[in-house]
Amino acid sequence: MPILELRGGLPVAYGVYDFTFFKSYLLSVFGNILPIIPLLLLFHPISNWLMRFSWYKKMYHWIYERTMKKSSNVEKFGAIGLILFTAVPLPTTGAYSACLAAAFFAIRFWYAFISIVIGVLIAGIVVGALSLSVSFL
Repeated sequence: MPILELRGGLPVAYGVYDFTFFKSYLLSVFGNILPIIPLLLLFHPISNWLMRFSWYKKMYHWIYERTMKKSSNVEKFGAIGLILFTAVPLPTTGAYSACLAAAFFAIRFWYAFISIVIGVLIAGIVVGALSLSVSFL
C-alpha cells in the first residue's frame, strides 16, 4: 500500500488477513524499506529531467512546500530528524516523505538510508503495539 505504507499494511495483514503479528511486522517493514534506496538514489536525476515540463514543476513545488511544512525536525536535526519524521505514525510522515525531505535537505545517502530504516522500525513497533491493543478489545 504505497500511500498508507506500514501504517496501513501492518494492521491489515494482522487484523484482516490473520497473519501472525511477527509475519505482519516483517512484511510491512520490509515492504516499507524496499523503495527507500531507489527513491534516495533516483529522485534528483529523474526530477531534474522532468523539470522541463510545466506540470511537473507545479507538482514538484507543491510536494516541496508540503514536505517542508512537516519537516521542521529534519531541518533542525538532519539525519536524527529523519528518524523522528519517519517514526511518527501520522499521515504524510512516512518513509516516502522522509526520502523526499532527505533529498530536499541534501542529506547524504547512508545517513538518510539508515535514519529512515530506523524510523520505519520504530514506526512498526508503534503501529504494531496499537494493532495488538485494538485486537485485544
